[in-house]
Amino acid sequence: MKDPKAPTGTTRIRGNTLRPVLTALALLLGALFAPGVGVLGGAGEAHAATKISHATATSMFRASGITWSSSGGCSDRNNPTCTSFEQLNLATAKGAQTLKSASGCTLNITGGTETGHAGGTYSHWNGYKLDFSKYTCVGNYIKSTFTYIGVRGDGAPQWKSGAGNIYADEGNHWDVTFYNCGGC
Repeated sequence: MKDPKAPTGTTRIRGNTLRPVLTALALLLGALFAPGVGVLGGAGEAHAATKISHATATSMFRASGITWSSSGGCSDRNNPTCTSFEQLNLATAKGAQTLKSASGCTLNITGGTETGHAGGTYSHWNGYKLDFSKYTCVGNYIKSTFTYIGVRGDGAPQWKSGAGNIYADEGNHWDVTFYNCGGC
């Protein structure tokens, strides 16, 4: 029924305008169909990620003051002694930039998307992980800023950021899983 006091183009439904009902419906549908939640996604599913080239990643890292190194001094994705960023997720690269700017620490990447790491959906090869050199500054930042969540199956202690990214202390380096850019 039309309410003579309602603004043009609105209709009353049991005393309320239609706009709040549509807003609530839009919020509900947004929650149901958002990646990682609701009926279309689950916590274990990987969603399409924007992939970047090695050149794009190195340009981003260089601009942020992030360094990288490899035991083989190379960047071939198919050589386990190299450090490659080919097919790295854009969110992962941005996550490293966020870590650098938030912590103010020196960051050196020692592992990217090259072969030789453990497999899985959220793996190095699939562009979700980077390994970082262990420096006191970054270790102190991770341990004092993020939440300790216990040990991984392989015994590595883990911390979870507010954004949901996981930082695992693998003894001689940090193994970081970037589900997102960490609030970039």
